Amino acid sequence: MDARFLGIAELAEAPSVAVVVDVMRAFTVAAWAFGQGAEKIVLAESLDEALALKARHPDWVTIKDGPPAPGFDTVNSPGLLRSMDLRGRTVVQKTTAGTVGALAVKEASLVLCAGFVVAEATARLLRTRACDSVTFVVTGEDGQADEDLACAQYIARRATEAETDAAAFLRRAGESRAAAELAEGVRQGVHPDDVALCLELDRFPFAMVAASEDSLMVLRRCAVPSLTDEERPRQGG
Repeated sequence: MDARFLGIAELAEAPSVAVVVDVMRAFTVAAWAFGQGAEKIVLAESLDEALALKARHPDWVTIKDGPPAPGFDTVNSPGLLRSMDLRGRTVVQKTTAGTVGALAVKEASLVLCAGFVVAEATARLLRTRACDSVTFVVTGEDGQADEDLACAQYIARRATEAETDAAAFLRRAGESRAAAELAEGVRQGVHPDDVALCLELDRFPFAMVAASEDSLMVLRRCAVPSLTDEERPRQGG
């Protein structure tokens, strides 16, 4: 598999297959939303669009980065989201990096959104689709976020090498600037468990696929075949 790792600004054209990575925290939050029963997630282009969708669909759940704000139901924190019952609900998500990255590749034939919590399922989907060329979109810090790059590189390796050890990749993410900012309270709208939840490898057994539906970019969970014992990733030291 030919893998490229690009920041959002480096995307000159729509790739055939894109894996958009935002570990801390957009796509960890998205995975938790599905884990809490959400039916689908609408990736909004702006805060105004998110609020407009909420006005038209009062039962939809709106999520944003940063501190709480009028019109939004919660913030972009897996630690806060895990206590919400989202069964059958539609979620609208707007973040500063993850959702922007997904919308930037909306013309791709296959768009996957990922973090460590769905890493193996994402790699397995790439394998089952026999993807020869994959562009990994590193969304944080203008393409320099080490937690996103580490996750992207891990998924790329797992898509081709069953023996890849996750430990070094998780260590890089845990030592990243984003992890430090979350742990130290530099960022707003944070739960104390957010970093640990973002580094929970393969917490969920599904991949997340984004596609255009009625002029909106919609993220849905996608089931993949379960792992055999031989295929399970190692997390040794």
